[in-house]
Amino acid sequence: MPAAAGTSLRSLCEHPFDLLQELERRSKVALAGGAGADIDVTEWVGIGFRLGAEQFVMAREEVREVLMVPSSVTRVPGARAWMRGLANVRGHLLPVVDLRAFLGSGSGGMGRSARVLVLNDNEFAAGLVVDEVYGFRRFLDREHQSDVPETLIRCDRFLAGSFQRGDEVWPLFSATRLLATEEFARAAEN
Repeated sequence: MPAAAGTSLRSLCEHPFDLLQELERRSKVALAGGAGADIDVTEWVGIGFRLGAEQFVMAREEVREVLMVPSSVTRVPGARAWMRGLANVRGHLLPVVDLRAFLGSGSGGMGRSARVLVLNDNEFAAGLVVDEVYGFRRFLDREHQSDVPETLIRCDRFLAGSFQRGDEVWPLFSATRLLATEEFARAAEN
């Protein structure tokens, strides 16, 4: 039973799914600042995470899954310091990379809140160790800024703009840009 724009919430009490859809629609209208019934509010969804003291967001499509940092990571002889090693994840070897160390901002991902963002790439499997994952972050398309914000962690070449809501800025980290660099692809010491 699709809810009409003028539907009262009380009339949807017997249809919980329709009630939730109507609540979502009303929330989006309120967030968009409109009072109209059919405002098109396009939403962008990403994974929020922390590196050091800074928060970032990565497109949901670029992350396959979020894992606890594996307790056993086998160091690869001759690999760069930022390459933590290989982990056995459900029978598959996953290269584990310390993202902060790769960016030249010291070693990260040592605390209890550290997680691994497994990148969703068919050609290059990699897990990025980050200091904390905040979960899904939702932004309206109009909150996207193409300007790359200045960050303490030197990662501007991997940023694809940012999302800004009020005073809060979430730099948009691009795994696609990261994987495209020769520096990241060559984890062996020279």
